[in-house]
Amino acid sequence: MKKILLTLTTLFISFEAMANQPKDWQLGFQEAASESMRDIISFHDNLLLPIIVAISAFVLFLMLYVCIKFRASANPNPSKRTHNVAIEVLWTLIPCLILIVIAVPSFKILYKQDAIPKADLTIKAIGYQWYWGYEYPDENIIFDSYMVEDKDLKANQPRLLAVDNEVVVPVNKVVKVLITANDVLHAWALPSFGVKRDAVPGRINETWFKAEKTGTYYGQCSELCGIKHAFMPITVKVVSEDEYQEWLMDARVKFAKEPIENELNKKIASK
Repeated sequence: MKKILLTLTTLFISFEAMANQPKDWQLGFQEAASESMRDIISFHDNLLLPIIVAISAFVLFLMLYVCIKFRASANPNPSKRTHNVAIEVLWTLIPCLILIVIAVPSFKILYKQDAIPKADLTIKAIGYQWYWGYEYPDENIIFDSYMVEDKDLKANQPRLLAVDNEVVVPVNKVVKVLITANDVLHAWALPSFGVKRDAVPGRINETWFKAEKTGTYYGQCSELCGIKHAFMPITVKVVSEDEYQEWLMDARVKFAKEPIENELNKKIASK
């Protein structure tokens, strides 16, 4: 009973408290943190959901009507009709029209997601069995991101979602993500940003997002990739521009892909 009441309660409360990560008994999408995700939620709530409800109600009505109208007691001599041209035409054309209505806005959203604007920042995500590796190609930064084990979790770190090294990006900046894999198929997915792309060995896929508010956002690998598929989360921390620059200076030293050779870089890194 407690679980039922909790589920019903989520229908009437704001999802503001459910942002950034999934919650127990949550209904609906996570709160959008990018324009792409807002488009997806609007498409689902304002178009798909009403169509699904209408079709379900109509089919239920037909089933009840047929059960009552054509029951054995009311039809001792059942009809032997096998065809009705008008009905056959309607049940072909109406679903086609419904699919067209759905297709037009969905194609618009898909095109908007695939058309990557000029990027302010580029990140490369590499899927491994079973963790993620990240590179900042323009910043000489490379690091691995492992899930934090239960025994090592700190306060406010969600189980199965927190990682030791988070991806850090600035708010209100276009981030292009290059996605690939080292061994088997993976998928880089962040629900709050409306982002999901397969990571394919030997191939680089692209996606992008523009986070509109600061915070820590969680995702997971969304492709069955082996025994530890459920244990390779994705954590992206969105910070202000000043905080990002501070993190960048530290990361250039901590996660340097190549040794810092000249004195100028050493001075910058030491600040």
